[in-house]
Amino acid sequence: MTSIEFITIEVADTAAADRFYDAAFGLGSRVRTRVSDAATSGFRGFTMSLIVSQPATVDGFVDSAVATGAKVVKAAEKSLWGYGAVVQAPDGTIWTIASSSKKNSGPATREVEAVVLQLGCEDVGASKRFYAERGLTVSKSFGGRYVEFDSGPVKLTLNKRKALAKNAGVAAEGSGAHRIVIGGDAGAFSDPDGFAWEAARSGASATG
Repeated sequence: MTSIEFITIEVADTAAADRFYDAAFGLGSRVRTRVSDAATSGFRGFTMSLIVSQPATVDGFVDSAVATGAKVVKAAEKSLWGYGAVVQAPDGTIWTIASSSKKNSGPATREVEAVVLQLGCEDVGASKRFYAERGLTVSKSFGGRYVEFDSGPVKLTLNKRKALAKNAGVAAEGSGAHRIVIGGDAGAFSDPDGFAWEAARSGASATG
């Protein structure tokens, strides 16, 4: 099974970014940073998500992210599917923190059930075929709108770009670098939407 071991976020200041991610989310080696000054503007075509067990834990992660410099994009609220919020890290990365539960079952924790990379695609079906050919196993698929892969430490989903931006509460327009590299065991390549993969290896800064 092809897996994603970590995500590398390209930032202007790795020391500042590492401090933020350690204090806000504490994801350890699943999220790394490296220096980049590649031009980027607007929506970068992806979001990151933390899936947690209950609303109190969502609120705790949102509070720690904001206290460390994040901006609230969508305040925490209940929806048909659960409870969640969207924040933007100081480096510009958009993070969704969500729970499928609408009620608390105990005190808030710092436990993350899943880290998810959500890619915005122009053609979800084409990207699904591309990734399946590289060994990723599809776990859920809803036509040309959404695909979820069983990809190890970091879950990968494919989404329509405009729908992903709408769900995050931002405009879909954007240009320049994605400012993200996917570290996995499928080798080095770029997908149909320009998202780059590299062989999982040490060398980038690991937060936490």
